[in-house]
Amino acid sequence: MSTDVLDVSVDSKAGACQGMLIVSIGLVAGLAGAFAAARLVGNFVAVSATDPLTYVSVSILLTAVALAACYVPARRAMSVDPMVALRYE
Repeated sequence: MSTDVLDVSVDSKAGACQGMLIVSIGLVAGLAGAFAAARLVGNFVAVSATDPLTYVSVSILLTAVALAACYVPARRAMSVDPMVALRYE
């Protein structure tokens, strides 16, 4: 926790996009798994195994939720005075 406060206090950019990097890796792995699983169970569901609208819409929705999950705590952390946070610890 203290390194996060220190990063914010010195305006570090090293960990700025860490959450979205994790989301991107998960999105690529999830899409690969979804394509593989859709080929296996493609005959049992009503949606085509390679329906691009479904894949794009779900990817956009999950990325938006993950972006909000990264943005809200970061925005809250930016509102804290770094000197107050460092004194607290």
